[in-house]
Amino acid sequence: MHIGKLAIFCGSKFGSNALYAQHAKELGKLLAEHDIEMVYGGGKNGLMGVAADSIIQNNSVIRGVIPELLLQWESHHQNISELLIVEDMHQRKRKIYEMCDAAIVLPGGFGTLDELFEILTWNQLSIHDKEIFILNSGGFYNHLIKHMQQMAHEGFLYGDLSDQFIVLNQPKELLKFLKKTN
Repeated sequence: MHIGKLAIFCGSKFGSNALYAQHAKELGKLLAEHDIEMVYGGGKNGLMGVAADSIIQNNSVIRGVIPELLLQWESHHQNISELLIVEDMHQRKRKIYEMCDAAIVLPGGFGTLDELFEILTWNQLSIHDKEIFILNSGGFYNHLIKHMQQMAHEGFLYGDLSDQFIVLNQPKELLKFLKKTN
């Protein structure tokens, strides 16, 4: 598997821990240094904006996908390589999934969880087979991971949970997967 385009799912807010923004910035720089395009939701606010700004500052390619509804809600980023405007949130997610080779999930809210669970479900249903990384900045996803382990323990998941996603604690941990796949 070759990762040339990585989808980033994360919050349109910053969260309460400065580490989240630091990791978003580091991730953007890391992708730029390895010529990996970023595909994301197109916004300029919160962690999305931090990651986008980092990619732009490091002169790399970034593609955004935003639904018409959110053009007024979320301020879209003006300086990205390409911004696709789609009809709704479902088309947004589908387009992002189609455009990427793999995905990484940073801290975020309901929308981020929706994106995480949809891409996990699509992998499970063999709609696609994309590598999924969870950036567990400061243990943000510890409770969710524990809950998913409980789901597996209780017999609600197909396959081994360790085959569903890879948990990273630092952006630089992504490098070993990039080197393995590129």
